[in-house]
Amino acid sequence: MSTYPITKRGAEMLKTELHRLKTVDRPAVIQAIADARAQGDLSENADYDAAKERQGFIEGRIAEVEGKLSAAQVIDPAVLDAGGRVVFGATVELSDEDNGNEMTYQIVGEDEADLKQGLVNISSPIARALIGKEEGDIAEVQTPGGTRRFEIVAVHYR
Repeated sequence: MSTYPITKRGAEMLKTELHRLKTVDRPAVIQAIADARAQGDLSENADYDAAKERQGFIEGRIAEVEGKLSAAQVIDPAVLDAGGRVVFGATVELSDEDNGNEMTYQIVGEDEADLKQGLVNISSPIARALIGKEEGDIAEVQTPGGTRRFEIVAVHYR
């Protein structure tokens, strides 16, 4: 099984979700199934069907999160020393060459990505264009609107 990178913060988020699924959601759905069974005939019981469907979703998500955590390669960006190169977990300050807009992104795993918070997926076009570059380099990113060029202003490991 191949490993997949995740930041320390992302691993903690998955552990928190797994704990909630096992200690809150799973017992709640088990109780909902028991309540629906108590109503009698299961063949036409919509509450029972909905609870069983929800149970399937929860058990599937538990298995998925456990699988991700077991295959995760947890990387703490604060202890990275990549010599100024952009690597997984790095926070990168960019300047758009077209309009001069500045932006900051951290390169994270797929479960952590949230563009509104400046967290970009390692497999996204912008992250792939940035990996391996250093401060002062130009990264060319293919976008639906054409190629955009970004200058790397700074690289941080935090």
